[in-house]
Amino acid sequence: MYYLFDGSYAGFLCCVFESFERKEQNVNPLMPQQFSGDFFIDKRDIYTDSAKAKRVQDGLQRKIGVEKTKDFYRVFLSEDEKAWNASFKIITAIFKTGIAILENFGDVDVLYFAQTLKKVSRERHRMKAFVRFQKSSDGMYFALIEPDFNVLPLVADFFRKRYADQLWLIYDVKRKYGLLYDKVAVSEVALSPEQKQSLTAPVIAISLDEQDEKFQNLWQQYFKSTNIEARKNLKLHLQHVPKRYWKYLVEKKG
Repeated sequence: MYYLFDGSYAGFLCCVFESFERKEQNVNPLMPQQFSGDFFIDKRDIYTDSAKAKRVQDGLQRKIGVEKTKDFYRVFLSEDEKAWNASFKIITAIFKTGIAILENFGDVDVLYFAQTLKKVSRERHRMKAFVRFQKSSDGMYFALIEPDFNVLPLVADFFRKRYADQLWLIYDVKRKYGLLYDKVAVSEVALSPEQKQSLTAPVIAISLDEQDEKFQNLWQQYFKSTNIEARKNLKLHLQHVPKRYWKYLVEKKG
């Protein structure tokens, strides 16, 4: 049985709720665009209900605690269909048998869940290190990112606290949304087609602050001067700074 939901985490939790309420087993949660549309496969449309989602969330917290419950949200942000299916099976098992399932790494779903959680956590830490802000002429700091997973929700609080006195926007080019901080709160934003074009064009159309361009040049010179050619280890460097991040790093430009 395929459960088709809207792609939100609340919708995912509603899939869990419906499977118990309807007593349906072997459920696979998917977004409609992921469903192949096979005529012979049973499917059910699941509508997001915040009250139902909260009941599942509260139930999980009582069973396994707040921190471990957050891990399911983190794995959900992997956008990995296989990880969603593993999470769904683990959650239903927790409600049926208890927390012990999370320690059973002999279970293929638990192992895949743990591996995915590690990948998402690693990507979250990389975003904290690799985000490079540029200052526009109107005083707004902006940064472009393109992470493997949808980790923006996991780094919002970090950047809010670190740059509490600045206006900033971090925009995920891959997922076409961003986080905007107005010195009061962080909010999710989607840009207009014209704004997206300005951000992603080969030559950025946003007018940069004159001082920011000077600081970028200084940073590039510092990075070059501290690089000892004789001790260069590209393989090790790529392990710490994968090449897919380079196009958004000031020190790698040019």
